[in-house]
Amino acid sequence: MKRLQHIALLALLGWVGVSCQDKAKPNYEFFPNMYRSVGYETYAESDAFNGENQIKGQTAQLPVEGTVKRGYEPYDIPNTPEGYALAKATLKSPLDSISEKDAKKGAELYGIYCAICHGEKGDGQGNLVKREKFLGVPSYADRPITEGSIFHVVTYGLNSMGSHASQLSQQERWLVSKYVLELKSKL
Repeated sequence: MKRLQHIALLALLGWVGVSCQDKAKPNYEFFPNMYRSVGYETYAESDAFNGENQIKGQTAQLPVEGTVKRGYEPYDIPNTPEGYALAKATLKSPLDSISEKDAKKGAELYGIYCAICHGEKGDGQGNLVKREKFLGVPSYADRPITEGSIFHVVTYGLNSMGSHASQLSQQERWLVSKYVLELKSKL
């Protein structure tokens, strides 16, 4: 008899639980936009870039002011002759010691980005200089350079040499600077 009462009680609780549900009004949802997202058409106009977000033909939203890209370390020395002199005098490599693998990486990066103008030996006789596409590329032996001045020039460029900051990370620029000093010592 008790077993029958328990079964009846469970059936009654189940019926009460199901009868209170209204399919037209679902239960409270957290983040309803995740369940029923707005359907945007591909290439359709959007209000995301209109009004206050539209700045001089801008097609993307700006990051929050003061944010810094992950892994990015700001380089605060300006691109001026005074900045070059400051970098030459004070800037030191943050790479305390480099492994043989890093030295090979620096040599490889130099071969890719620098040797075409500066030459494999750093003598200013690269392939473009030999073909007279660029003239006046100096030999490293003729210049009083430091690792700070090399890093600064690779970052900003100098004279007809452009900046390589978009192609090389800061660590890679320091590796190239170390390799250039190694070439200078061999000349």
